[in-house]
Amino acid sequence: MTSLRQIHENYKTQDQCMELLISLRWPSGIECPRCGSRKVIRIKHRPWNWVCKSGAQVLDKETGQVFECKKGTGYRFSPLVGTVFENTNYPLPVWFEVIYLICQSKKGMSAMQVQRMLQENGRPTAYKTAFYICHRVRAMLDNDQFSQLMGVVEVDETYIGGKDKNRHWDKKKHMKGGWDKTPVIGAISRKGNVVCKMIERADVPTMSRFVAEAVSKKVQLVATDEHSGYQYLDRWQGLPHQTVRHGQGEYVRGIVHTNNIESFWSLLKRGIVGTYHNVSKKYLPLYLNEFQWRFNNRKNPDIFKAAIAGC
Repeated sequence: MTSLRQIHENYKTQDQCMELLISLRWPSGIECPRCGSRKVIRIKHRPWNWVCKSGAQVLDKETGQVFECKKGTGYRFSPLVGTVFENTNYPLPVWFEVIYLICQSKKGMSAMQVQRMLQENGRPTAYKTAFYICHRVRAMLDNDQFSQLMGVVEVDETYIGGKDKNRHWDKKKHMKGGWDKTPVIGAISRKGNVVCKMIERADVPTMSRFVAEAVSKKVQLVATDEHSGYQYLDRWQGLPHQTVRHGQGEYVRGIVHTNNIESFWSLLKRGIVGTYHNVSKKYLPLYLNEFQWRFNNRKNPDIFKAAIAGC
């Protein structure tokens, strides 16, 4: 397991960070990030830069634009292309230290705390710098290769946000209930991974759609509470679904319970209340990325390098 002292010693220069980034991104040799060709030439007068002259044409699926690695001029690239480090003015050692701190803090680390801990040339890092880097790292931790959950899966919803009665007097809305809270739905496989996302409404179509995306059809059991949003899982999707009725004081019935996903909600809320104090709806999906990624990699002995590899 990598320690903070090792981070300071092994990745204190830009060149050391570049070497690690290259070894994780291209373990079999330098490849063009545009066409995947290994017909690349290192540019001598520009450190850590290569040029691809394969002549291949690549279609960008998002924009529909065709790119070409011309044999004449070629396509120039560096290890930073296509990563969160691209077009940044901040040195890689600063990025690496922030990534390590976020990965190792069980309940997260606020930008204010990162600002206090980081220093550049003997001066504290600006808050804007810490805030920008932290959010870029959280966006990086999004799992775009998620596989559906199997086995015994628990599904539950929660609500993020404070109560109106606890607001300052000039910010009160004078309305009761959880109308101003943000709903979040999640699913967890017993002794496995968790997936969660912010939703606009906790209604039947939204919650059923989430279960269809997150849970495999070959699941052994889907355990939920008595929320009406889960009432058609067995009828509409053909999933083996059982419910515990919290309203009647029932929390465990054999293997049917939602204790694991509720433990994750507790971890998430303790992080928001104790570390960040307040999370807006605008940035909540980024914090969900952070907490679910860190939870899913909780048994990874080198979580830091796993995060760098996903940049």
